Amino acid sequence: MRREWELEDLIECWTLDEAEVELLANKSGATRLGFALMLKFFAQEGRFPRREDMPRAAVDYMAGQVKVNAALFAEYRWSGSTIEYHRAQIRRFHGFREPMVADEDKLTFWPADKICPVETSRERLRAALLARCREERTERLVRTVLVVVPLVFGQQVP
Repeated sequence: MRREWELEDLIECWTLDEAEVELLANKSGATRLGFALMLKFFAQEGRFPRREDMPRAAVDYMAGQVKVNAALFAEYRWSGSTIEYHRAQIRRFHGFREPMVADEDKLTFWPADKICPVETSRERLRAALLARCREERTERLVRTVLVVVPLVFGQQVP
């Protein structure tokens, strides 16, 4: 996720649509802001963020949309039943499911067979894997695959 955002990019990538706003109906304060940010992050990245993944500009922009003070983002809880429920809601909204061990195995062999023999760019490999995860409707496992593929298959991925 990039760190620098122009206003036009924030509007395009971080603006909530009507259906997304409906998901916020029963949420307030830090929960409302944190959920909204996770929802849009997941839509862009196909995975859930860590706190440090969230661009400051996105936090400020989203806070204005959901009418919550941006400072409350620091109070959003990153562990526990609430965030697990939020993740389940977001997966369901986007039509995704949690990855399983079989998905990880499949994503390890697929790039090794189809991508690594012809692609050495880490960014292009990452993009291909993200696209594949979107096709499979599973959260992305790119970090795992980027580590496993080079080790298992002796490939040099920069």
